[in-house]
Amino acid sequence: MAIQLYNTLTRKKEAFVPLEAGKVKMYVCGPTVYNYIHIGNARPAIVFDTVRRYFEYRGYHVQFVSNFTDVDDKLIRAAQQLGEEVPVIADRFINAYFEDVSALGCKKADVHPRVLENMDIIIDFIHKLIEKGFAYESEGDVYFRTRKFNGYGKLSHQSIDDLQIGARIEVGVKKQDELDFSLWKAAKEGEIFWESPWGLGRPGWHIECSAMAKKYLGETIDIHAGGQDLTFPHHENEIAQSEALSGKLFSRYWMHNGYINIDNEKMSKSLGNFVLVHEIIKKHNPQVLRFFMLSVHYRNPINYNEELLESTKAAYERLTTSYQNLKHRKEASTGLTTTNQEWLEKIAEARVQFIVAMDDDFNTAKAISVLFDLSKLANYYLLEKNTATEVIDVFTEVFEELFRVLGLTLEKEELVDEEIDALIEKRIQARKDRNFQLSDQIRDQLKEMKIILEDTPQGTRWKRG
Repeated sequence: MAIQLYNTLTRKKEAFVPLEAGKVKMYVCGPTVYNYIHIGNARPAIVFDTVRRYFEYRGYHVQFVSNFTDVDDKLIRAAQQLGEEVPVIADRFINAYFEDVSALGCKKADVHPRVLENMDIIIDFIHKLIEKGFAYESEGDVYFRTRKFNGYGKLSHQSIDDLQIGARIEVGVKKQDELDFSLWKAAKEGEIFWESPWGLGRPGWHIECSAMAKKYLGETIDIHAGGQDLTFPHHENEIAQSEALSGKLFSRYWMHNGYINIDNEKMSKSLGNFVLVHEIIKKHNPQVLRFFMLSVHYRNPINYNEELLESTKAAYERLTTSYQNLKHRKEASTGLTTTNQEWLEKIAEARVQFIVAMDDDFNTAKAISVLFDLSKLANYYLLEKNTATEVIDVFTEVFEELFRVLGLTLEKEELVDEEIDALIEKRIQARKDRNFQLSDQIRDQLKEMKIILEDTPQGTRWKRG
């Protein structure tokens, strides 16, 4: 059975048929790196990492590209406020991004392209759009002629005459049409800039993904993905730019994950409910946050609060406890070799049901319910007086296999002594540097992990609580 996925372009589920047999070309819009990522950024990172993992599980070779927006208005404002250069801020938060998503179980993309490192191809892309008549220069700015592209609005399913101008499409006297959007922005005083045929400036937001997807994956790709908020104008504009230049379909399938609410309200800085992953994973096992994100179908909205995360932790621990009980029984086993075929068939059926769930538009919520069914089976089996080593082995192997597909681990989280010692050394240095905020953060981190510190005249000692 082919994998079915919901295509935003057609608004229906479709059988996935790749451009090239056995391969998937996939581009996912990454974050703007001016701060630590929030849980809204974490959701697409987790969702599309899982999609990638499942394609690989089903035997596909996945070319996975996810960009960093490291030049834009937010980064420029941050640089001005902090008195630092844009690349310095971008480097800092790219490193922080990798730390956070790695903790969440996300694999690195095959390529993480950056605007700063691809300026030549972006400028060339814009230049060719001008040559084809799809873009024009106006007082150092360059704009895309939106109405000239006949397919504009096909992703967001809006008529061009009825379109409302998106928040990130600027209206100004330099434009020939209010729907035209920026490809290149003339430099303002104090802003980072590059030389171009149109003068000093920097790229608009949308052009970077079109240029980098073309460079790393080609003119037509299999899947383009990102958050629901990117459908319009960002992804709509990517289609226009890319297809205007190539004359070919840009992406055959478009996938978008749903929004995240905080206590049933939209997450925003103005409401003061802006939740950073960096802070969450100081207090909670990052795997629990991943499990939480996957417990709801990716296209549905998800509501976040501390109570729900605690409930998710308990559910996650029920599964890991079943797995640990299986391992314990094997260690205490008398080595019975008689196998009950009926139990093996039940385990095999659970595996099949997991695949059926994931084949249906990557339904991780249903897949997780299958894991709970598998857990119940394991618990019932362990109630039997005579358990066979082979059956226990198959149970544990299938647990590990299916958890790996979801990017989840089954082992109990525990710091090893070397990691504890390294954190303590880092705290000692922070205190020497009078960086008491960092020192307190490390103490709190260790406290959450049941590590008790004792500062003595002979140095810092620790013990497990």
